[in-house]
Amino acid sequence: MTTAVDPKRPYILWGTPHSLYTGKARSCLIKKGLAFVERCPSHPDYKARVRPAVGLVTFPVLETPEGHFIQDSTDIVTYLDALDAQDSANSMCPNSPLQRVVARLIDGFGLEGMLQAAMHYRWSYRDEQELFLQTEFGRGLYAGPDPEARRAAGRRVMDFFSASLPALGITPQTQPAIEAAYEELLEALDVHFQSYPYVMGWRVSMADLGLIAPMYAHLGRDPYPTALMKKRAPNVARWVERMQLPNTPDGEFATHEADWLPDDTIPATLEPVLTLMFKDWGPQLCADMAIYQQWCDAHPDAPSGQLIHFSNDPVVHPTVGMVRYTWRGVQVQRASAVHGLWLFQMAQLAAQDLPGEAAQNLAALLQRTGGQEVMTLNLPRQIERRNNVLVLQ
Repeated sequence: MTTAVDPKRPYILWGTPHSLYTGKARSCLIKKGLAFVERCPSHPDYKARVRPAVGLVTFPVLETPEGHFIQDSTDIVTYLDALDAQDSANSMCPNSPLQRVVARLIDGFGLEGMLQAAMHYRWSYRDEQELFLQTEFGRGLYAGPDPEARRAAGRRVMDFFSASLPALGITPQTQPAIEAAYEELLEALDVHFQSYPYVMGWRVSMADLGLIAPMYAHLGRDPYPTALMKKRAPNVARWVERMQLPNTPDGEFATHEADWLPDDTIPATLEPVLTLMFKDWGPQLCADMAIYQQWCDAHPDAPSGQLIHFSNDPVVHPTVGMVRYTWRGVQVQRASAVHGLWLFQMAQLAAQDLPGEAAQNLAALLQRTGGQEVMTLNLPRQIERRNNVLVLQ
């Protein structure tokens, strides 16, 4: 669905400040220096134009100046990068092969591997931040001046989201492990951001965009986890601020050219982060892959375009059943995440195309960071997005 073309129109980002996935799209627009306005679903145009165009009640949605609608933060970044095909200096995807694989892995980890921590700190500490959450959720639903009406609108949906914790494997038994894993990640990232302004070095990449999704809306903006981040990892807190700015204003990095490291190098300070990524996202990926294999085995004749979900209802983040696995000494039971497999698939495909030296460098990096087993996982059928849902290729 398109509307009349107006070359003077800015991009419109349909989303909310408290939305995890909107954070990725917003930072991409900011870092690319694109003119945009942000609108909440409370705007009447969302119901009138955006929802019919997308076919689902979801966000973020990017409305282009030409009147096209693009849903999903990853698809939005891909679209915006394609516009810069002739200007690699503005791309979010590294050109060098090993850096591209690592950036895609961290992108997926931020969007799916950190979802559990993001939701835990928002909803397990709901009492400590109730007024803030009511106001923020109400912001996306009510556009008027009455503060109590806004809070009431927020309360109507908050119970729904807070009730999703068990489906994400967040229980009193797993909460201590979730917090330990997150705090270890904060410490590793804090060391890294002491030396570099961005994940891959001196220039923003999709790795930053994936991480900023949970690190802004939930962990760097909600009151309780924001205080934790500032106390435990002030360099990470500064990076969160930096990701909302078009340039890198910090004087400590002013002497460095804004680029990724030369010779396809991965920052040494990033390796502890990768070690934690494989340690903490790996068990979930293995469990998700196993149940996806079962689903594919149960649908051997499924055609290309078949919706991947346990039912026939289209959803943005589908599941094909519950998974159980051991993680950090606790038993986790949660809904499988097909979206995570789709993101991981992008990193795997990038890894398959590596030339000889880059392949050797990747193998050495995986050995040092414990990622060999995870990277050998193979999807029985490739996944793609069509019409805003995940389907079989």
